[in-house]
Amino acid sequence: MTPAARIQAAIEVLDLVIEAARSNGAPADRLISEWFRARRWAGSGDRRAVRELAYRAIRACGEIPETGRAAMLRVADSDPQLAALFDGSRHAPAPIDGAEPMAEAGVAPAWLMQRLADSGVEHPEALLDRAPLDIRVNTLKSGSLDLPEGGEKTVAAHGWRYPPETKIEQSPAYLEGMIEVQDAGSQLTCEVVAARPGETVIDLCAGAGGKTLALAAAMENVGRLIACDADRARLQRLPPRAERAGATGIETLLLDANREMQALEPFVGAADAVLVDAPCSGAGTWRRNPEARWRLTDKQLERYVAIQSRLLDIAATLVKRGGRLVFVTCSLLDAEGADQAEGFLTRHPDWRAELPVLPAGTPRGAGLRLSPSRDGTDGFFVARFVRL
Repeated sequence: MTPAARIQAAIEVLDLVIEAARSNGAPADRLISEWFRARRWAGSGDRRAVRELAYRAIRACGEIPETGRAAMLRVADSDPQLAALFDGSRHAPAPIDGAEPMAEAGVAPAWLMQRLADSGVEHPEALLDRAPLDIRVNTLKSGSLDLPEGGEKTVAAHGWRYPPETKIEQSPAYLEGMIEVQDAGSQLTCEVVAARPGETVIDLCAGAGGKTLALAAAMENVGRLIACDADRARLQRLPPRAERAGATGIETLLLDANREMQALEPFVGAADAVLVDAPCSGAGTWRRNPEARWRLTDKQLERYVAIQSRLLDIAATLVKRGGRLVFVTCSLLDAEGADQAEGFLTRHPDWRAELPVLPAGTPRGAGLRLSPSRDGTDGFFVARFVRL
């Protein structure tokens, strides 16, 4: 592809991303992969360049653009060299008409910017920086650890950070299960659980098991660790990951959404710790999924908040006296963080908050907030409650 043809390709990809954002369709990374799958003649350099152009445009536009061209014009407005490639030549985008619409610059849609401001989020633009690649050293694996070059230690106990373009999944350490890809903030939230060998620990919203594997390592494969989720496809990804990681003590439990207690009844009052890594807006992970801010609506946020409250109430029934409940969301919005924690304590006077002690984070209500601007992690809220 010529440089101009790459711009036109990015515009076509952006049209797909914008339509999917409006209709709650496939995520951008999948759409880009599918677009290139139908164009196998494109080289690796073309794929990389088009992807970077598309994500550059996604990050540049606060409100959802009308078209992919409008999004790319926003980028071209501050990049004369890129603008010059809108020349109408073969496979190139048509010349720029000064009167045609251009997407609005910004961090997020106006309603969401107000929510961030009301939640005391400073430097929200950091949410759109390109995320580094963080890994967690898997302490379940013994032997000599040969980490890839170019990494630096993070504040997480077993964390290392690499440039985002690092091909970590091709390294021997990854292939042998000695490291896992996991954001440093996510690792820190697992440390708040303080899972110990011999305990009964429940990961109530385990998904594909990223945090479950960190808990298994903390427990040294001793005790009972139950990974639960209502999404069968995601939960089925955990057993092969656990085998690769040498995590032998994980049980999986498929839940029926809205009827979770049918499967969880045997665990009422039995858990030393329960982790609720609740479904949320993801308003702390835009570094990795920048188009997610175009998808979120106020009504969707309300639904997430209701789900989180219900899951916290379920989790509370599973914890024994003196046990711990850890609530995590990858969001910087108070509705999914400090307000949610306050609501839990109001509904459950037989619990108290215990402020997590971490080498990063800022107190927010009854918990801690981790943010890209202050801590260099994805955005998280984490709170720990103890049953009296």
